[in-house]
Amino acid sequence: MTQSDLLDLFGQTGAVLHAHFVLRSGLHSREFFQCALLLRDTKVAEQVCTALAAQLRNIDCDTVISPALGGILVGQEVARQLGKPHIFAEKDDNGALVMRRGFQIKPGEKFIVIEDVVTRGGRLMETVDIVKKHGGTVVAAACLVNRSGGQLPAMDFPFHGLVEFNPETFAPDALPPDLVATPAVKPGSK
Repeated sequence: MTQSDLLDLFGQTGAVLHAHFVLRSGLHSREFFQCALLLRDTKVAEQVCTALAAQLRNIDCDTVISPALGGILVGQEVARQLGKPHIFAEKDDNGALVMRRGFQIKPGEKFIVIEDVVTRGGRLMETVDIVKKHGGTVVAAACLVNRSGGQLPAMDFPFHGLVEFNPETFAPDALPPDLVATPAVKPGSK
């Protein structure tokens, strides 16, 4: 699957939204990738996650982990494609990611971290920290859409994005006039 193929699927499924958005990172953008709309069609989900899993197939891992909420569907399907178990981290009452539901990480267990969309890598790196805190090792990370523009934190493991897209983003205090004049929405997970 090429980048163009994936962007076409986002368009066909109505998963690329255009308006004034506040991203989870705090940045503002005119475009938002709503992966839930892309992944609601199970055949499309299988197709895009198969392509992502193909990039990870030769990486020796034990388990796939994802941050909730966006990464869960992608992580589950990639794990299925790789024949590995899948677990996820979810938000506590303060919004920080934690392990729940009886999920455990064994010392030395090797993980691939899977996310849907990455802008600054905050939730991805929180998940990495959880794995390390519990004695696991992150051997790779991946996402469907890498919209970071190369501005991700340093990683000591390979990172794969199925599609690299660099839409304009703006700090809250540096919005262009058209965005200032348009009410902002937060369409992602809270």
